[in-house]
Amino acid sequence: MMLPTWLTPSHFLMLGLQILFAIAHSGGAALRPWAEKYIGARLYRIIFALISLPLAAILIIYFFNHRYDGLQLWQVQGLVGVQTVVWVLSAISFLFLYPATFNLLEVAAIQKPQVHLYETGIIRITRHPQMVGQVMWCIAHTLWLGTTFTFVTSLGLILHHLFGVWHGDRRLLARYGEAFEAVKQRTSIIPLLAVIDGRQSLKWQEFISPAYLGITAFVLLLWWLHPLLMESTSKIQF
Repeated sequence: MMLPTWLTPSHFLMLGLQILFAIAHSGGAALRPWAEKYIGARLYRIIFALISLPLAAILIIYFFNHRYDGLQLWQVQGLVGVQTVVWVLSAISFLFLYPATFNLLEVAAIQKPQVHLYETGIIRITRHPQMVGQVMWCIAHTLWLGTTFTFVTSLGLILHHLFGVWHGDRRLLARYGEAFEAVKQRTSIIPLLAVIDGRQSLKWQEFISPAYLGITAFVLLLWWLHPLLMESTSKIQF
């Protein structure tokens, strides 16, 4: 059976790269309690970063270089307001995607890395902000690019993060037990659901912090550097 000409090998390679990243990232997270007993929390975090970050960089570069592969499902880039919607959705997605990186000392392994049970800030909106941010990013970029390659990439990313919702809750339950069950009762996966039904309340002062201001500055810097980033990644071919 012949595949359609628009179904380029890049579609399958992207899915393969995503599966490899998911195995490394989610598998590494699952192995954390066991590995820390033998090599320590700090060394484990460094090894985890050395495996995950290069794979993530490869995924990003490959996506940038092949984002227009395949069939053009729609073309809305010329419509008034679409670019603004895409940028706003993308900017908001970063506020959800990176709450776990706010503790820069932990990420850099300068201090002993710890798993924390958070229930403040963006966790009041959703217990799984990275999943929500990834879905928003995928919607924005799939809308803007409109290609089958972008659609396949977004589908893979969303499925991985939906798995991460189950996997993350499972690991936190195993670590914290009843304390995590209590957090589950006071939070929601669907954004703002716990606020709407009265289980949670927003405290806006929690969002006025150097961490959130830093992410906002990062989004503005990324917007400014976006053309240069596209040009730089185009020079890396694989």
